[in-house]
Amino acid sequence: GSIDVQNHPLMNDPLFRRFFKGFENLPQRKEVKSLGSGVIIDADAGYIVTNHHVIEGADEIAVTLHDGQQLQAKIVGSDSEADVAILKVEHDDLTHIPFADSSKVRVGDFAVAIGNPFGLGQTVTSGIISALGRTGLGIEGYEDFIQTDASINPGNSGGALVNLRGELVGINTAILASGGTGNVGIGFAIPINMVRELTSQLIEYGEVRRGMLGVIMQNLTPELAQAFGLDLHQGVVISQVVDDSAADKAGLKAGDVVSNINGVPVKSASAMRNMVGLMRVGAKMEIVVLRDGDEKKLTAYIEDEVEQSIAGEKLNPKLAGAIIESHDEGGNSFLVVSEVSRGSAAWNGRLRKGDLILSVNRAPVKTLGDIKKMVKLSDGQILFNVQRGQTALFILIQ
Repeated sequence: GSIDVQNHPLMNDPLFRRFFKGFENLPQRKEVKSLGSGVIIDADAGYIVTNHHVIEGADEIAVTLHDGQQLQAKIVGSDSEADVAILKVEHDDLTHIPFADSSKVRVGDFAVAIGNPFGLGQTVTSGIISALGRTGLGIEGYEDFIQTDASINPGNSGGALVNLRGELVGINTAILASGGTGNVGIGFAIPINMVRELTSQLIEYGEVRRGMLGVIMQNLTPELAQAFGLDLHQGVVISQVVDDSAADKAGLKAGDVVSNINGVPVKSASAMRNMVGLMRVGAKMEIVVLRDGDEKKLTAYIEDEVEQSIAGEKLNPKLAGAIIESHDEGGNSFLVVSEVSRGSAAWNGRLRKGDLILSVNRAPVKTLGDIKKMVKLSDGQILFNVQRGQTALFILIQ
């Protein structure tokens, strides 16, 4: 984005500078502006989908419509793992785009990218679908990209990738560039089927509540297929099953080769991770595995993802800047402050990295659920009892 440094003409006046000698090194106020694109997906509710990285850290968000009208938008929900965000605007005359079924997209299909590259609004470029199911690029936590050669440039992020019928196929997200910032004919979009599931959760919860199967997995390589005596070219090998997890309860075992989930062939570990990550807690999974040469059908029910840490600001603004982690060793659960940003609210409240949290408001806390409950019940001040090294002390945060 561009940086606009607020600089008053008086700062160049010699008399002014002499009078305020010593103040010239004070930090100047900077206003950082960034540009991106978005797509109206619900005209009645005013919902707009864009990328998380487009609105990340924004204090104010302005949406400019095709006719030049500018509206203030608020963030409904955002997910950094999949790079999707939902905004909401108030307007009586919006038009939303119809959705395609991205599972029916084929390589070679015609594609049109619409967006705001370099601030040039309503720019349309055309190309074809170059590839499907691109993963392992290291761009996002969850990847299942549509690749296109339609020209996508900085500012296109969050914009629409549409088919010849004007239906939304995907949300433009990233490009590969050779050293510069220009387009080289390799762009990536998040499939709309994936976006629809994510946005429904963002609208409902303000976040994506991912479930957990409870396995560690890897791709089935030709060498592993030979070792297992399988005539397969693709699949997923379960290398570990977490005790008492959904997978454990379903009967999955280390060494199982997953070939199919809910009637859909599983081609890779990343594809299986995407399938599980998009399922809601309680969803039913019909899993087909090969074990010792025999095919078995197992049923699993997705469980809540186990939360291992929480940002202090999610508990209370007075704890902003701290990260609190949950640990379990030898059957004993405890909470530790793993990070505290210097100068943050938590730092000023005297919390420090490495503090072992014993109690909050005199109630023992051992899990993230415990501390969430006690902080929520606090009446304006939070009394911590922590162990710091060999010393125990009380810390009152007001």
